[in-house]
Amino acid sequence: MASLRRVPGSPNCIACYTGADGKRYQRSTGVKVDGKVDSRRQAQKIANEFEDVARRKRTAQQVQRVFREIYEEVTSTRLPDATVRDFGDRWLASKKAEVSDATHVFYDIAYRKFLKHLGPKADSALFKVTKDDIQRWRDGMAEKLAPTTVNHNLKFIRMFFAAAKREGNVADNPAEDVPILKRTVKTTRRPFTLAELKTLLKAADTEWRSMILFGLYTGQRLGDIARLSWDQIDLEAKEIRLQTSKTGRHQKIPIPPPLLKHIEVLRKGKSGEPFLHPRAEDIVDTQGKTGSLSVQFHKLMAEAGIVKAKKHRKNEKEEMEENPKARRGEAKVSFHSLRHTTTSLLKNAGVSPAIAEEFVGHDSAEMNRVYTHIELEAMKKAAGLLPDVTAGL
Repeated sequence: MASLRRVPGSPNCIACYTGADGKRYQRSTGVKVDGKVDSRRQAQKIANEFEDVARRKRTAQQVQRVFREIYEEVTSTRLPDATVRDFGDRWLASKKAEVSDATHVFYDIAYRKFLKHLGPKADSALFKVTKDDIQRWRDGMAEKLAPTTVNHNLKFIRMFFAAAKREGNVADNPAEDVPILKRTVKTTRRPFTLAELKTLLKAADTEWRSMILFGLYTGQRLGDIARLSWDQIDLEAKEIRLQTSKTGRHQKIPIPPPLLKHIEVLRKGKSGEPFLHPRAEDIVDTQGKTGSLSVQFHKLMAEAGIVKAKKHRKNEKEEMEENPKARRGEAKVSFHSLRHTTTSLLKNAGVSPAIAEEFVGHDSAEMNRVYTHIELEAMKKAAGLLPDVTAGL
């Protein structure tokens, strides 16, 4: 039975109760020791509740054990009793053939973070992981990462325990009831001006200069530009053929004249090299993501005077306090802004919105249905309208 005691130096009644493991624990009730009968009754009630919660947890473990015994008796097979680490290592290995390399790298990173958070509990049975364990992991990440990133990791853990549930390792998915974080106001990305592009190209080294030109003249994302290989370039047809990593969409992009001129020069110095941008490709291949490249690009923009250099990583709250405009979704620039720049330049040149969006490969399924019948000839005509930002450099 739970009891109360006083601890020297503490103004509150301390509850003493038996935990799920049979050990005695002490915890403050939050009720001050004032000698009043009502206060003691309130403290005792809280102490009893502490023990009641502990007993229910112990009962749940007993139910799990009985369930296992029944399962083994009925099926003549042993119910899986894997630890978090045992199941996770096996499950992660099985996903290798089911997902892309980049996705598998993300799974591996999220899984390792979760094991580190669990500590010794990572080598305990899966069913011992609770909702509180996962919620504390989520809250810990929220102190360092953006809500979108935290939610992405949380969805992975939900999937992880859903797989454990399907295999009978757990009766319930403890991550199901852990809410995702509320997303802040979405920050918009503005296009670059032509003056900014010229300044950026002057500040860039050879590989980044090439990646900027490809980003501008194809409208594709940083990861797809970094992974571009020479077998995706058809100089005879003057086309780039690729499958986007984000949506899996097959793109056939006409090569605008300024980019074609750049490709011909670039090819002379890349004899035998399979990738157009080997340093960037190696980073994406090794890390499974483009985060390091995004950081490099931000530094490049800072050198070009387009943005302010980042002194240190700030959390979202600090950034909002320093820059109130962030609350209203102030437009920012990044490599993704090249995608918006391409669309804007095409529309400003009189290209229809449908062709402009098709050129960069719009994500919307509804848009894609509209674009299905757009002829490549119209796309080539649109490509010819893009300005030459390399002129005069």
